[in-house]
Amino acid sequence: MTQLDAIERTCLLTAALRAGESRRDDRLYHDPYAQALVGDAGPELLAEIRSATFPGGEVPRTVPSTFDFNPIRTRFFDDWLQSAAADPSMTQIVLAPAGMDSRAYRLEWPDHVRFFEIDRPSVLEAKEKLLAAETPGADRRPVPADLLAPGWEDALLEAGYDPGLPSTWLFEGLLYYFAQGQVEELLRRVAAVTAPGSRIGADVVNDVALTAPNMRGLLKVFADWGCPWVFGTDQPEALFGRHGFTVEAVQPGEEPAHYGRWRDPVPPRTAEGAERVFLVHGSRTA
Repeated sequence: MTQLDAIERTCLLTAALRAGESRRDDRLYHDPYAQALVGDAGPELLAEIRSATFPGGEVPRTVPSTFDFNPIRTRFFDDWLQSAAADPSMTQIVLAPAGMDSRAYRLEWPDHVRFFEIDRPSVLEAKEKLLAAETPGADRRPVPADLLAPGWEDALLEAGYDPGLPSTWLFEGLLYYFAQGQVEELLRRVAAVTAPGSRIGADVVNDVALTAPNMRGLLKVFADWGCPWVFGTDQPEALFGRHGFTVEAVQPGEEPAHYGRWRDPVPPRTAEGAERVFLVHGSRTA
């Protein structure tokens, strides 16, 4: 497989988590492509996360469970993306970054949808090799570009994206690796190429999640890999609102994002000192 850097390699972890979820009898989704997308490093990365989560093997875990969160996040955004695509006026879906995501292949999409996958060239090259024999179920358009570098907008336009039409953007498993200034700049750039009525989704953590004692084991794994979590916000609505997006932030375990799989207490937003993860979704209104 093409050599990937630290952040890029996390997409192999996601593929490994999705492959594992797909083998469960009570799975929240089925991803028949995930196992092929795991690569050589995926099982090793997954084993490190499992060890940090269950350091004693079969004893109760000591950190929040990635093995609960990841399936909930995936299913939540599966449903959200397909709901957006059901609107005949929503012709453009943008995954940024696409990583080893297989939604263009494993989900059913209306004929009017164009599916843009932005990621660094090394990631898309590896993915193309692993799925060379497969046919996507949508008009899939890879966009090799770095979201932190100049020019991804031009690459997206060259792939056929129309900034004058509504679009749906998903930033999944990304923003906590970026500094706050980088997050703000990314959202500013996205706002500049999206029409009113466009939709946006993302997952973010809060500030406490970056330092909470019961997060240390998980955070150390990512830091040791060379991709520490550096960004969190307790006000995701305000973050996206500064860039013209009106959003709702749902915590896993709340009614729209439970699916019978979230086992931890869900602290109310008024409670201080609790680590949180948010599934953010909304639309551009300005």
